[in-house]
Amino acid sequence: MQPRLQKKENYVIGPDGSPLTLADLPNPGAQRWVVRRKAEVVAAVRGGLLSLEEACERYTLTVEEFLGWQRSIDKHGLAGLRTTRLQHYR
Repeated sequence: MQPRLQKKENYVIGPDGSPLTLADLPNPGAQRWVVRRKAEVVAAVRGGLLSLEEACERYTLTVEEFLGWQRSIDKHGLAGLRTTRLQHYR
């Protein structure tokens, strides 16, 4: 009898510091992109949980849109993802 191999769940550290798995990511049909959801998708791609292509396909994003989220986080932190503050940060 062969020993059972345990499947290790892949995770990354999310924007709030807690573990983030594929199951924790926003639903692919998400229509409203709040700061937390954007930050989770960026964290998943940066951590290798999803590739950039997988994220764009899963959430129907353009590469430019995703890279814009990433740049906003890099320049202004999570507050940079607020759409109501977009003009303030440009």
